[in-house]
Amino acid sequence: MAFTLARGTNISHWLSQSERRGDERLAFFTERDVQRIAEMGGGKLDHIRLPVDEEQLWDKDGEKDAEAFELLESALDWCEDAGLRAIVDLHILRTHHFLDENDPPLFADPAEEGRFAGLWEQISDHLDWRSTDLVAYELLNEAVARDPEDWNRVASAAYQVIRDREPDRMVVLGSNWFNQYQTFHQLRVPEDDDTILTFHYYSPMFVTHYTARWWAGGGTYAGPIHYPGRPIADEDLAAMDPTLREMVDKRGWNRPFNRDSIVADVAEPMGVARERELPLYCGEFGCFDRTPDTLRLAWFRDVLSVFDEYNISWANWDYKGSFGIVDMHGEPTAIAEALLA
Repeated sequence: MAFTLARGTNISHWLSQSERRGDERLAFFTERDVQRIAEMGGGKLDHIRLPVDEEQLWDKDGEKDAEAFELLESALDWCEDAGLRAIVDLHILRTHHFLDENDPPLFADPAEEGRFAGLWEQISDHLDWRSTDLVAYELLNEAVARDPEDWNRVASAAYQVIRDREPDRMVVLGSNWFNQYQTFHQLRVPEDDDTILTFHYYSPMFVTHYTARWWAGGGTYAGPIHYPGRPIADEDLAAMDPTLREMVDKRGWNRPFNRDSIVADVAEPMGVARERELPLYCGEFGCFDRTPDTLRLAWFRDVLSVFDEYNISWANWDYKGSFGIVDMHGEPTAIAEALLA
């Protein structure tokens, strides 16, 4: 058995992007959740992507948080027992957040590059005994270096630390600037067969992030949206705030979107993966629960059909939450059937 992926889900807001601690953190994601994931759709999901943050695993002095590492270990145990694989994704650092407005210190200070590699050395120390068939490592979620070569340099340093310690561990590597498909040609891919290339897909943002407050600029729009086709009709675009309308035009947010455009969008990462003979993985895609259900379902059907046709493995964002297969009370959402049909 080798580490292979097909369909999975992201375990968000547990060991990442969350202020839950103690009993609340213990209760948010449990062994029963893992069993449920393994059973969903008659066993159609085969892995989880598990985001973990530096501030959860280590305190400000760099000391390990024993409870957080115990939860990480427990989650991997639960996955093994349930027949699921797991990707441990180092999601947010104290020196790098994918929503940083300023240049992340990770790319500006050589000492931070070394510290980042050191975090992976510690994770490897903790997990190196785990089967390489069951656990993989993802270096960093959605790098946002202003110069893509900075990410290539920093990624290479962490990659080498892992490889020196674990020659056969599968490492998941994405391109710069939010793991976007447009930046894949800038990624320096190591000469290493134990690599999975990853990208994220959230286009069109007016559909997938409709009224999402954290989406700078575009999340303020609450008018009608459409899919397939141009997300915003001409009359609604004309009524939009001029500053936002200028941003929409500049960034191409309102171009026509449909299944053919999805195929065109993912052509670049598919080409790199094909050239290097490496598996391709969409580690995040999803649609906000404030998007009308008819549009969400139409978008999911198209994206999933493209992934299926072109043999792209995936993990939706997310298991439990505002993009989730289940809501915060554990009840299935409208997208569960679309994902698991």
